[in-house]
Amino acid sequence: MNFRTFVLLISGTFGLLVAITDYLHRQNLAIAALLFIAFGVLCFVVLLNLFERFVYKRIRNIYKLIHNLKLGKDLRDALGEHIADDPIADAEKEVRDWAKQKASEINKLKEQAQFRKEFLSNISHEFKTPLFATQGYIETLQDGLIDDDPEIAKNFLEKAARNLDRLSYLIQDLDEISKLETGIISLSVEKFDVTALIKECIEDLEGKASNNNIQIKYKGKPNHPVYVKADRKRVQQVLINLIDNSIKYGKKGGRTSISIFPLFEQILVEVTDDGVGIEEKNLPRVFERFYRTDKSRSREIGGSGLGLAIVKHIVEAHEQNVNVRSTEGIGTTFGFTLASAKTS
Repeated sequence: MNFRTFVLLISGTFGLLVAITDYLHRQNLAIAALLFIAFGVLCFVVLLNLFERFVYKRIRNIYKLIHNLKLGKDLRDALGEHIADDPIADAEKEVRDWAKQKASEINKLKEQAQFRKEFLSNISHEFKTPLFATQGYIETLQDGLIDDDPEIAKNFLEKAARNLDRLSYLIQDLDEISKLETGIISLSVEKFDVTALIKECIEDLEGKASNNNIQIKYKGKPNHPVYVKADRKRVQQVLINLIDNSIKYGKKGGRTSISIFPLFEQILVEVTDDGVGIEEKNLPRVFERFYRTDKSRSREIGGSGLGLAIVKHIVEAHEQNVNVRSTEGIGTTFGFTLASAKTS
C-alpha cells in the first residue's frame, strides 16, 4: 500500500462515518451520499496536505539521508537523489540493512581488537624471552665470570648468541609478513618441476631430521616430473616451513611424508607427520601469527611462531589454497595447491 492509498482510506473512513451518522439522524440517503463524497474529498485534501508537509516529506528526507550514507555519498547530494514511491517501507528496509551491517562491523571490530591484544601480548613475550636471557648472560659476564671461569663464560656466550639469532629470525619473519601483507614483494612466476624442488628441500633438512630421529620421505615417483606455475623461491619457502614444522612437532623415531596429487588444473602438495596432532578447536587458528597450540613446548622448540602465517600469505598471494587437518595422537597434514603447468 502506497502513501496516497493510505490517506484515501482514512479519508473514506471519516466520510463514511459522517454519512452514516447523518443518515441515521435524517433518514435521507441522498444527502448522506453527498455528505460522504464532500467530507471524504475534504478529508483527503486536508490530510494529504498535512501528512505531506509534516510527515511524508520529512520521512523522504530521512530516507535520502540513510540512502546516501549507506552509499558513502556527501550529504549535500541527498536532495537531488531519486526516491522510490514508498519511502517509508524503503526507509524501514534501509534502516534494518544498515543495522545488520553495523552489527556485523562491530563484531568484526571486536574480533580485531581481541586479535590485536593477543598479537601484542604474544610479540611482547617473543621479544622479551630471548632479550632478557641475553641481557642476563651478558651482565653475568660483565661481573667477572669471563675471567673467573672461561669455560662457563664461553657457554654463556654461545647461549647469548643463540638468543640473538632467535631475535634476528623473529625480526626477519616480521619483516617478511609485513612485505607480504602490503604487496611489496612481487611474485616471479615461472614453470618448474615441483618434485625436484621437494627433493632439494628434503636434502636441506635431512640433517635436522636425523638429529630428531625422523625420516623424511617423498611418496611420489622419484623420476617423474610434475610441472607447476609459481614463484619457485616462494614455494621453496613454503615447503621448508612445513617440513621444518613437521620435524619440530613429529614424534621421535617418526616419519614425515610428502605427497603430490594432480587435480583438474592444480597440483596438491601435502606434508604429513605422525606427531601428537592438533586439537580440533585449534585448527582454525594455526595460521595466525604467533598462535601456538602448546605454548610451553613450542617455545622450548624455538622458532618465531610466524612460519605458518608466512606459508598462508605466500600461498594466497598465488591465489591458491592452504589447509590443515589433524587427529590427536595420529598426526597432522598440511596441504596447499599450485597452478598446474603442462609439459612442453
